[in-house]
Amino acid sequence: MPSAESGLLIPDWDLPAGIGAAITTREGGVSLPPYEHNNLALHVADDAARVRLNRQCLWQQLPGVQGIQWLSQVHGTTVIKACGESVVPEADAQFSDRAGLACAILTADCLPVLFCAADGSQVAAAHAGWRGLAAGILLNTLATFPDPSQVRVYLGPAIGPDAFEVGPEVRKAFAWAPDHCFRAGRGDRLMADIYALARLQLLRAGVAGVAGGGFCTFSDERFYSYRRQSQTGRMASLIWIQT
Repeated sequence: MPSAESGLLIPDWDLPAGIGAAITTREGGVSLPPYEHNNLALHVADDAARVRLNRQCLWQQLPGVQGIQWLSQVHGTTVIKACGESVVPEADAQFSDRAGLACAILTADCLPVLFCAADGSQVAAAHAGWRGLAAGILLNTLATFPDPSQVRVYLGPAIGPDAFEVGPEVRKAFAWAPDHCFRAGRGDRLMADIYALARLQLLRAGVAGVAGGGFCTFSDERFYSYRRQSQTGRMASLIWIQT
């Protein structure tokens, strides 16, 4: 069996001392096609033993991490406090003030969003597809922090504005958004900029600045993309307070 050691991206993000963050790619890992190679999701019909090996290897590469909190994501708006137990809560965001427990989000085109209090006292991670974003998953996550102006946010790899084709129902769901978040596509289709939508929503909620937002999972084959290949794996975006 090949090595499970995975390639990690470290966000280009100004974090306070004692906070770690990382994003996995398809590189490394032991999953076989069509999940090659570093799939971290158990719900996509990949071999569970290989996924667990990928997860174990990931954990070993994260400094100051004693455990990883995984979620059962359902495109909802529930935010939970990471518990670090063997249970996998049904939620689309989580927060933690506990050192050594990493908050993890799985994606393959949806937007992973990492949050950190400016003083390093709390971290959070959220999964934002367009439905969850429209329904307020990022605002619900932000509400777990005492002061939005003291929260730093990073937008991880998601489908880019040149690839995210949507229908008019998506534009209707974001009726508050300015026209620059959407541009004309084929027929009644539109090209949506999920990065711009998330950034604008967070800035309006009082966040001082939002980093990231420069990837496209559809066009960049380092990442999994559900739109590029519907039977595929998932990457993880993680943030934690180091022990």
